[in-house]
Amino acid sequence: MGDGSNLHSYFNHCHSIRVESSCFMIYDRSDYMGFQYFLRRGEYSDYQRMLGINDCIRSCRMIPMHQGSFKRMRLYERYDMGGQMMELMDDCPNFMEHFHMSDIHSCNVMDGHWLFYDQPNYRGRMYYMRPGEYRRYSDWGGMSSRIGSVRRITNLN
Repeated sequence: MGDGSNLHSYFNHCHSIRVESSCFMIYDRSDYMGFQYFLRRGEYSDYQRMLGINDCIRSCRMIPMHQGSFKRMRLYERYDMGGQMMELMDDCPNFMEHFHMSDIHSCNVMDGHWLFYDQPNYRGRMYYMRPGEYRRYSDWGGMSSRIGSVRRITNLN
């Protein structure tokens, strides 16, 4: 199944998932809202227990394969790309340790596809970041401005 902003019309409950190509983000609410979960190619026969979610998937988005080798994002401490700016070109397992701050209010994903996590070491709630400007943390679906770790989406196999 390709991208779907509203999957409720296809089925009421989902108990397993098979990703055959590429990667996907699945969401527990329509229109790419709510909790987000990243899935690579593979079978998820008991994804509810593994990911800690219910059987409700309301939308999904395919993550396109990134063609270039260069990945870059600018992170800002204030809304609308204001305040101190940090540039990121690689994974960051502990944002606080690396940048001595953990609140990001806006960002500009210039190249590549990324995942934000609200806890260090790629744990907790995740947010898919595709190229574009995010003027407020709510633009990426964030419940707060806290970022614990950042990972580039690279290997699609």
